[in-house]
Amino acid sequence: MAMFKEVADIKTSDQLDLPVPEADFQTIVVQPSEIQKEMVASLSERAAKVHAGAVDASEDNMLCITSDGRKIGLDQRLMNPLLPDDPNSKLNACVNNVFRIWQEGTPGRLTQLLFCDMSTPKSDGSFNVYDDIRKKLEARGVPHEEIAFIHDADTEAKKKELFAKVRSGQVRVLLGSTQKMGAGTNVQDRLVAVHHLDVGWRPADMTQRNGRIIRQGNRNKEVQVFQYVTEGTFDAYLYQTLENKQKLISQIMTSKSPVRSCDDVDEQALSYAEIKALCAGSPLIKEKMDLDIDVARLKVLKADFRSKQYRLEDQLLKYFPREIEQQHSNIEGFRQDIATVAAHPHPKDGFAGMTVAGRTYTEKADAGEAILAVCKTANAVEGYPLGSYRGFQMELSFDSFNKEFVISLKGSMTHRVAIGSDARGNLIRLDNALNNIPARLEQAQTRLETLEQQREAAQAEVGKPFPQEAELAEKSARLAELDAALNMEEGGAVERNADEPSEGRTSVLADLKQKSSQVPPPRRDTTQRTKEVL
Repeated sequence: MAMFKEVADIKTSDQLDLPVPEADFQTIVVQPSEIQKEMVASLSERAAKVHAGAVDASEDNMLCITSDGRKIGLDQRLMNPLLPDDPNSKLNACVNNVFRIWQEGTPGRLTQLLFCDMSTPKSDGSFNVYDDIRKKLEARGVPHEEIAFIHDADTEAKKKELFAKVRSGQVRVLLGSTQKMGAGTNVQDRLVAVHHLDVGWRPADMTQRNGRIIRQGNRNKEVQVFQYVTEGTFDAYLYQTLENKQKLISQIMTSKSPVRSCDDVDEQALSYAEIKALCAGSPLIKEKMDLDIDVARLKVLKADFRSKQYRLEDQLLKYFPREIEQQHSNIEGFRQDIATVAAHPHPKDGFAGMTVAGRTYTEKADAGEAILAVCKTANAVEGYPLGSYRGFQMELSFDSFNKEFVISLKGSMTHRVAIGSDARGNLIRLDNALNNIPARLEQAQTRLETLEQQREAAQAEVGKPFPQEAELAEKSARLAELDAALNMEEGGAVERNADEPSEGRTSVLADLKQKSSQVPPPRRDTTQRTKEVL
């Protein structure tokens, strides 16, 4: 960097000392809802499955998990629009601050910017953060024409007109993303506050955002920068990642001389590596190095073999008896539920009737709408008693892993049905789940047969010896001979420099070569195996 600054013209903000307003940075920390906590906890389960390769990358991957984590931190309705609006969310905290500042800045028609890179406005009517903020501000009395989205200015001419309205105070609340409202947005004249609803991946993104208000030409001497964080979500991790990146950048992009630092190298480890490199030419030393690798590999294989034996023993004692008993119980439960369905048939051209929240409905459309109404009002994290249908009790819950509401039909067994926003479609899904019970019975019977076959195979494998035990014993014995003769495990030989002999002592290399001549040659069978390995 010192050489680079000799030829490059770099001026940092502390060198320019421009007349910019003084910024008051405030971090607004809000507590997560119970639903957000459940959804964040489910992310670790998804990550474990991805790491274990249990799911295909097209279905779930770490990028999807990270994206969902950011959505959860912003607003839980981004995962499912049927979820209730948490009054304590950071979205509502932002709306409160924006409205308060809007009221206080009315005499001077002061303006504000809201940055949010996620959940940008769409024209399909689906839920998004931008429309939700506008609707809440308008409900409190902010005129519609004073709120604008940068996304509506889809041409340079429209963008120029919009920026002029913000500078004049006609538009007092402007929402946008870093990409569309970052560099090149000159609307600082009346800006008094900037709100960060989410955080960018790069420090440059946040610098560009704050650069819209901490800018020469702003009439306000003091401005406010709000950062909204939902505790216990990905927000803390994202800000920590941003801080780590900024620390590295700040060490280099500074007006002062950059400081170069590095971790100390472990001298003993380095010396040992040098010694091994120097000794690689000796056939006996090379044999020892190869045996080190072989013995380590065989020990890993033996440890894995023992673990499998222990797992098989544990499965024979606990897993198989428990699972086989469970499948017998499931088969009996499915048979009882099939009888319940037969006793409460669905009319061919009618509706069997449904009880929702204590009220009985005889029309399919009314029952479906009643279910959706409960979704929007009930706290269904741990399960909410919904009603009954065709002899089964219904329980409503929210699956934070799959981000959807679920109705559990409870008979002798539990039959889970994911529901959506289609009232009639949800009732069809409930009937399909009941009609699918015979198929689940067949699956349980197949599972029982598989478990019994696996138990027989495990009984045949338990007690077998490690197949490479003789090879491991032989190579371990030879390695012990080499270690004892070469004295490689003692620290005295390693601590000295490999090239320079100490006063009155021979060098490490000479010492090793001398000892290698005294090592007994390997037995013929071991030599043959070593050649095969090499």
